[in-house]
Amino acid sequence: MRNTTFRQLRVFVEVARHLNFARAAEALHLTPPAVTMQVKELEQHIGMPLFERTGRQVSLTTVGEYMLVYARKILATLKDAEDAAARLQRLEVGTLTIGMVSTAKYLLPRLLAQFQREHEGIEIKLVAGNRDQLIRMLQGNEVDIAIMGSPPTNLATRAEPFAAHPHVFVASVEHPLLHQVGHPTIEAMLPYSFIVREQGSGTRAAMERFFESSRLEPRISMELTSNETIKQAVMAGMGLSFLSLHTLGLELEHKLISVLDVPGTPIVRAWNVVHTLSKLLSPAAEAFRYFMLEQGESYLAEKYGSFLKLPE
Repeated sequence: MRNTTFRQLRVFVEVARHLNFARAAEALHLTPPAVTMQVKELEQHIGMPLFERTGRQVSLTTVGEYMLVYARKILATLKDAEDAAARLQRLEVGTLTIGMVSTAKYLLPRLLAQFQREHEGIEIKLVAGNRDQLIRMLQGNEVDIAIMGSPPTNLATRAEPFAAHPHVFVASVEHPLLHQVGHPTIEAMLPYSFIVREQGSGTRAAMERFFESSRLEPRISMELTSNETIKQAVMAGMGLSFLSLHTLGLELEHKLISVLDVPGTPIVRAWNVVHTLSKLLSPAAEAFRYFMLEQGESYLAEKYGSFLKLPE
């Protein structure tokens, strides 16, 4: 493996992340043939295949699973060396890899656009996943810093809240619960189907805790990984849901979806900026951390404050 390059390792790790050559190529800004060539060259250096290809299905071989562990360690060590050099030079340059839970895509891009205008030397790479996936990325040193709700409890991290994160029950604008007298109770929602996020997401966990506190259980008819798909299903009248208010800006502004004013809601969690305690942040990562702590709350309050009704 003496002739193996860092580029080959990066390509291999990205293909392993997506288990899809085309998606890896898109993430790396390469062509699919270039990705295939890099993987083949790495396989030649190792002398064994790293992936099994069955039609369009791609999976890691046993050798590939072992090599992925070492490839991630090598790339993480290289990144730490680059960050150390930047700290010594006090430079805000290089690549900053930010992990985010999928719900954060509704707030983070606009904040990042402002951050990049102020820090032009930093190249940003965004990686999205649900809460469980993001914890694994932090543990594997695949991201420098993360934007998420509840920080992990089984990993030594520094988690700093930067803004309130309200969650609400939603329904179609014509749902019967909107026409009853008084606030709809949690019991009043039980006869209706729920369209919910997948297990492992922070939104799903918050909803389950809310129902468990009343010793009740919602009737779940559909489980989806996409907030957008859930919103479309709710607007079509297919059921109720529980979502972050920060996913609902356009729909509420144009009166396409309704918030159910259920007693005890909104459930206000916190947005956190998180990194592992073992991670020495580069100047770029420190600059981003300070930016989120200083700018995040005011941005969200300005954008979503008019939609928020705190529980009495």
